[in-house]
Amino acid sequence: MKESPLFVKSYDFVKWLIPRTVKFPRNQRFALAARIQQRSLDFMEQLYVAASATDKRNALVQADTLLKQLRFHLRLAHDLELLSLRRYEHACRQIEEIGRLLGGWIRSIR
Repeated sequence: MKESPLFVKSYDFVKWLIPRTVKFPRNQRFALAARIQQRSLDFMEQLYVAASATDKRNALVQADTLLKQLRFHLRLAHDLELLSLRRYEHACRQIEEIGRLLGGWIRSIR
């Protein structure tokens, strides 16, 4: 089965992101790192829910909300100096591309 670019990019991003959060200091690993990991996995799961849902629009809007939350958590991680500028910029570029693909899917349903 050939997956859409959104699924592939999202999966690759999560695969890149989780090892970075494991390296957070211990006091943040169980707070912010756990939230970042959970939001990224929740986002992926929501994409799969949307792919098989009868109400795709609602499921995709929920995925968009999860992506916005993930963006916020990553910004906070950068501001707390848990992510280097280079890694934060990479994450932002990936999230921006994923957001564009997600937005295109949402618009195609209208």
